[in-house]
Amino acid sequence: MKFSTQQQKLQLLLGLYIASLLAANFLGAKITAFSLPYFLATGLNLLFWPVIFILNLITAVLPDYTIFSTPFLHYDFFNIVHVSVGILTVPVMFLITDVVEEVCGRKKASEFVNVAVATMLFALVITLVSVWLPADPARQYFSSEAYTSIFGISARIIIASIVAFVLAQYHDLWAFDFWRKKTAGRYLWLRNNASTIVSQFIDSTVFMFIAFYHISPAFNAIFIFSLILPYWIFKILFALLDTPFAYALVAWLKKNPDQPT
Repeated sequence: MKFSTQQQKLQLLLGLYIASLLAANFLGAKITAFSLPYFLATGLNLLFWPVIFILNLITAVLPDYTIFSTPFLHYDFFNIVHVSVGILTVPVMFLITDVVEEVCGRKKASEFVNVAVATMLFALVITLVSVWLPADPARQYFSSEAYTSIFGISARIIIASIVAFVLAQYHDLWAFDFWRKKTAGRYLWLRNNASTIVSQFIDSTVFMFIAFYHISPAFNAIFIFSLILPYWIFKILFALLDTPFAYALVAWLKKNPDQPT
């Protein structure tokens, strides 16, 4: 399929944006763990050593830090990766809105976010209704309990997901525009990373606190941050890695085959 005009390209990006959002929400419950090659893990550990050191330094002076008998974050952080599979599509969403805002402006990027919010609300309502409807025992080809376990999302997590998404995405749009004005339209890599890194911290923090804060006495603020920070480090890594894709997509979206080169 050929996407030649800018409108067709925007439609493709919107489809990928919505697909990434739904994938992050429906697939994110699975946690994966795998080992990285030694040279790659060592390089990443060295690259992020200052970040981990600063986070450990900050958390060491917090009053509830005594609940941890080891450093808040290990310095061999990347030796074994523990992460939700949903994190794989989250950077795609921020990348797409940054590219659209860069080429078409903040208003067009806001339209992407508005459509995504409406889609998420619709999908969540349909999911809850589907879980609530009784299964037909005579025509049930899989476990009804498994279906409910996978798709039965609590109201608190639904609210957390929606609020975190809205706040993070609109902050990303504002921050991208802020840095573009500060740099007079130069340094795409700076505004792409500066807006995304902060926005993804907002996304993780808002979601974790609304969804899990004080669901039990162990889930205090320090423990919640112990869940947030590892995911945020991975999001920083993905934000850095997607910088070349930002330049490539901006060039692709700007290109008009009908115009002479």
